[in-house]
Amino acid sequence: MQVVILIIHVAIAIALVALVLLQQGKGAEAGAAFGGGASQTVFGSRGSGGFLSKSTAVLAAAFFATSLTLAWYATQASQAPEAGIPDPRLIEQQRGIPTLDDSAQGMDNAAPVLEGSDG
Repeated sequence: MQVVILIIHVAIAIALVALVLLQQGKGAEAGAAFGGGASQTVFGSRGSGGFLSKSTAVLAAAFFATSLTLAWYATQASQAPEAGIPDPRLIEQQRGIPTLDDSAQGMDNAAPVLEGSDG
């Protein structure tokens, strides 16, 4: 679940950057007042200010929510175990890794290694 939220978080961040770069600054409105071709825009004669501003606000709220969710996941993952540090032999048994005790039992059937032999 954390990976899905992280992917959504990155996608929102990229979309947010793109929306901010698409918006015009405050100085661009003065040129439109003197017949700057505002009636030929895609978003109508009012321009794209309302649509882009609302979209930016929605994406910013979603970015904030995913940031808080990822922070919560990070705090949950970093909590120490309450019972202390587990025994390494127990972890190896759970993972199926043979321990020294297991390999010592299998050594009874092994062929002896002669000193000085090349093979």
